[in-house]
Amino acid sequence: MSISGKPENKFTHSAIKAVFDIVFSLLFLIVLSPFLLILSFLIFISGKGPVIYSQDRIGKDGKPFSIYKFRSMVYDAEKGGPMLAGANGEKVTRIGSFIRKYRVDEIPNLINVLKGDMSLVGPRPERQYYIDQIVKEAPEYLELQLVKPGVTSWGQVKYGYASTVDEMIERLRYDLYYMKNRSLWFDIRIIFYTVGTVLRGKGV
Repeated sequence: MSISGKPENKFTHSAIKAVFDIVFSLLFLIVLSPFLLILSFLIFISGKGPVIYSQDRIGKDGKPFSIYKFRSMVYDAEKGGPMLAGANGEKVTRIGSFIRKYRVDEIPNLINVLKGDMSLVGPRPERQYYIDQIVKEAPEYLELQLVKPGVTSWGQVKYGYASTVDEMIERLRYDLYYMKNRSLWFDIRIIFYTVGTVLRGKGV
């Protein structure tokens, strides 16, 4: 499946999208700073471990980067190996259940946006461990690595979190649709969908 779109608009779209990413991320972090300070304190007292943790993900062109998230699980929850969201409910802290429900755990992704690792909208990045399993069944997954991964995605708002590799493959069709039809207006639409999902508490 190839990516469609008018070549003459690609540079303009990319430039506007980059400015939009930076401006929105900065404003969002500034406006929410009082809430984030309170949340950081609640996570700090919830148990051992960092308030914000990093995890290796695969980004544009297959390059690895460290994604930042608020800690929602107990310390060393994945010491037995990688676990997907929804598959480790017994290891989620009390405050972690709240921040996952409202997807607050992903707010530190905005730091990745400012660093240039991610965009506000784009396919969600996965770990190499899961990518290796996905591409065995759906090699077209690698098309997603032609763009920066996003804080939110069409797959995430239309399908939701995936708790198995099979569900990741099912969600892939939404992200491939985004790849064929991506535009600034589509990004804005996805952001509005995401806000609605957050307000309704439709996270994990």
